[in-house]
This record gives sequence, C-alpha cells and structure tokens, in this order.
Amino acid sequence: MYETKVKEVGAEASAFESEKMIILFGDNAPSELIDFCYIIDINEVSNEITEENVLYLNDEAYNITKVGGAVNKNLNDLGHITLKFDGSEEAEQSGTLYLEDKKIVPIDKGTRISIN
Repeated sequence: MYETKVKEVGAEASAFESEKMIILFGDNAPSELIDFCYIIDINEVSNEITEENVLYLNDEAYNITKVGGAVNKNLNDLGHITLKFDGSEEAEQSGTLYLEDKKIVPIDKGTRISIN
C-alpha cells in the first residue's frame, strides 16, 4: 500500500534516534530541517494507514500503534512524517506515525520503507 526508499541521509538525521524517532521528508524539505531528515521519494499511499498495518524498514517489521491525523495527507503531499518508536497509543502529534517500542535498525541511503 506504500513503498519508498531513502534517497539521502541528512548529516544529523540520526540525532533523534536517542529519542526513538526519525524524520522523513520529500525533496522539498526546508533548508533548516534537511540536515535532520531522511529524504525520501514522495509516493502515493494507496489506502489509508491504520493501526492494522505494519511498517517495514527493509525487512524489519514494526507494528503501528497509532496513526496521527495528518500522517496520510502529509506522506502523500510532502513525504513528511515523523516515525516514533515508543509504542504510544495516543497521537500527541498529528504528523507522527507511532510504532512499537523496538530498536531502530540502521537506516542508510537505499533503505526501503514500506507499509503493508
């Protein structure tokens, strides 16, 4: 239902991993944020993302625990969402996709991100 690849890795993109989060953005990332983002292709989400889906970083699966209200629109329009790996079941931020509390695998240029 959704798939993209990491095209570029900002110089400080891993800075938020200690807070269990990463930031995805399409090519249109603002210059003040680009160093903190994983740049992805903006691809269409074919169905609405829900807590029934699973996010994959390459072959590593992460259960979705909550979908912020703006995730589907932001991913479609900007390629911009935050992935938060803390197991939250409440959406504190509308542009955040919350995932199970699990170690984040290394993310490099070419890493495949998919949601099924």
